[in-house]
Amino acid sequence: MSVSGQGLVELVKKNWVVKLSDIRDRMIAAVRQLSDEQVNWRPNEESNSIANLIVHIEGNIHQRIESTLLGGEDRRDRDSEFDNGVHAGAEELIRRLNQSFELLLHTASTVSEERLYELVPARDKQVTVYELLSQCATHFSEHLGQVLYLAKMQLGDRYITLSIPKKKS
Repeated sequence: MSVSGQGLVELVKKNWVVKLSDIRDRMIAAVRQLSDEQVNWRPNEESNSIANLIVHIEGNIHQRIESTLLGGEDRRDRDSEFDNGVHAGAEELIRRLNQSFELLLHTASTVSEERLYELVPARDKQVTVYELLSQCATHFSEHLGQVLYLAKMQLGDRYITLSIPKKKS
């Protein structure tokens, strides 16, 4: 079976929704295993906490989707997302993830084929809306890995894996 034209666009959009939903769900599942203190823990001064990473993702979604694609005001202060003073409780971070990803998932699932080819600003260059949404999936997947690693570092053998568990010997 071959996919072409509008069928391919729908396939891409469906893939984005599945991937982005999985990223959100796994991030939330990791945060649910942690205390408020643990989501704000940094392994060292130069590293980010889970709270920093989630605030950063929220800022990225605001800037890329709400501002760039939907025309909202860009009020993002990227540097502050990584500040040592960023602290939030686990439930607050889950709420922020759900709220941000709701907008991202709605946009990814409803964007028109014509809009996918449109050029939009992304930092210091122009990219298509297709590239922008693909970058979101890649970028957030990278941060998911960081969140999972930080959770596992803190929980050790109490960490409940969110992928395929190791075989027991």
